[in-house]
Amino acid sequence: MQVLSSLKSAKTRHPNCKVVRRHGVVYVICKENPRFKARQGMKKKRR
Repeated sequence: MQVLSSLKSAKTRHPNCKVVRRHGVVYVICKENPRFKARQGMKKKRR
């Protein structure tokens, strides 16, 4: 999985790539080709 500052290029790598937001982190998920996975943002620490 790559950590990217911009997900613009990661969205258009494959037609089946999906952009998902989980717990404040944006992920690009591709089930057909898993090397296109990417992440943007960091999880906030809970106190």
